[in-house]
Amino acid sequence: MSEDANYHIGTLDDSGDARWDHFVTACPEATLFHRAGWRRVIERVFGHRARFLYAERDGQIRAILPLVHVRSLFFGNALISNAFCIGGGSVGSEDEACEALDRQALQLMEELGADYLEYRQPVRLHEGWASRSGLYATFAKPIEPDPDKALAQIPRKQRPVVRRGIASGVVDVVDDTVDRLYDLFAGTMHRHGTPVFARDYLVELKRAFGPDCEILTAMHGGQPVSSVLSFYFRDRVMPYYAGVSPAARDLGANDFLYWRLMRRAIEERGCRVFDFGRSKVGTGPYAYKKNWGFEPTPVVHEFHLRKGKAMPDINPLNPRYQLLIALWKRLPLGLANLIGPHIVRSIG
Repeated sequence: MSEDANYHIGTLDDSGDARWDHFVTACPEATLFHRAGWRRVIERVFGHRARFLYAERDGQIRAILPLVHVRSLFFGNALISNAFCIGGGSVGSEDEACEALDRQALQLMEELGADYLEYRQPVRLHEGWASRSGLYATFAKPIEPDPDKALAQIPRKQRPVVRRGIASGVVDVVDDTVDRLYDLFAGTMHRHGTPVFARDYLVELKRAFGPDCEILTAMHGGQPVSSVLSFYFRDRVMPYYAGVSPAARDLGANDFLYWRLMRRAIEERGCRVFDFGRSKVGTGPYAYKKNWGFEPTPVVHEFHLRKGKAMPDINPLNPRYQLLIALWKRLPLGLANLIGPHIVRSIG
């Protein structure tokens, strides 16, 4: 432990998970991506050192900050909150405690020789830090309890697709294993020209988050046609990783699956918010979520840059990656799945 003014600064280890998550549950600012389970998942699957910091006073945690050191030959040296997630930054019950953790993060950035410190969708912005918005947006809205009213809320052009899925004989099942989701997800990512993570990542997510991490799969004729891994946090459900087969479009299976996820979330879990997650502005997923009647909220990424370093631009829309994306689509799927995890672990 180190000290910063009135706080002890500690680093989470296995013995502190329950205490950390108790704070996350109680802190209104904290998100799913502040939960302790991410530390173990990231270290086990991707091999990066996670430094989950907390500020403590009078024996009580006052603020937390999940950090991951991602070092890559191709993508640089970064300290990220929270890597492999879409949210992060310092959160707490006292602003001074959050500021203490921010200072500790800057010190750690210097010690590690990182090019930059990145906070993803932070609660509070920092004067003098660089920021980027307009690249991503997030989508969320309340779930209508009445099924008929909920269906009527879906925009007119999208509603028939949902009805087609309902009438097509597709059924939804909760999967105990990750296999069907992974195969569908890997195929989807390959068609988009994007490297995929290892199957073990989904296994570790299920292990770390238990019943708060669930896989729902749409079946047609005994075959999986669409599948989604969702997280449950407080009063919301968040579909996070999804894969579809080429047959899903004609069946309306993907729309059926999201409809069933909404109904299950409110009827079986008591959820009140459907969090459709993050999408890149101007992409197909972005348009798809708008077609469902969700309004985009801009996402901000904030950076403290080492002197002389430029703000990173690691995203598929960057023109420098377009040739690589085109080449990736031409790789045999098996080879892409073999190479992909080595690339994904370097991106964060």
